[in-house]
Amino acid sequence: MTIPGEYRAARALNYFHQGYNCSQSVFTAFADVCGLSEETALRLSSPLGAGIGRMREVCGAFCGLSMVAGSLHGNTSPDTREKEKIFSLVQSLAADFKKEFGTLYCRELLGLTPEQLAGETARPGDRTAAYYASRPCERCIAFCAHLAADLEAGTPAH
Repeated sequence: MTIPGEYRAARALNYFHQGYNCSQSVFTAFADVCGLSEETALRLSSPLGAGIGRMREVCGAFCGLSMVAGSLHGNTSPDTREKEKIFSLVQSLAADFKKEFGTLYCRELLGLTPEQLAGETARPGDRTAAYYASRPCERCIAFCAHLAADLEAGTPAH
């Protein structure tokens, strides 16, 4: 039974509001359809938050979406055609994300200057109302959860 995208997005945002990172929030909202426990999903996706290890590279929400795509449609053989299918799917999802947000990069989504980026550490910021208001993370998480719900329903990105 497919659960509607709104439910999955709300579930992902609930994880985020509990303090989990963006990748964990998206991926763990789909742990059940990926055949994983909540704990396993949280562990597997934990290093990918905040632009992969808080390095502000590829958006963690998009990384979580990619993990859902791999779990549902990934290749299990080294065959080139099989790899091409999942790569094509992820590229299509990336095109949808970039169309919506303009970039895949966390640092650009957050509008970090080179000076701010240089001052980044591994320590996550405190989750406050100002934290949530100052960044597009909630929108990115909800968007990725909707795309993942489409994959779950069997209607992947174009």
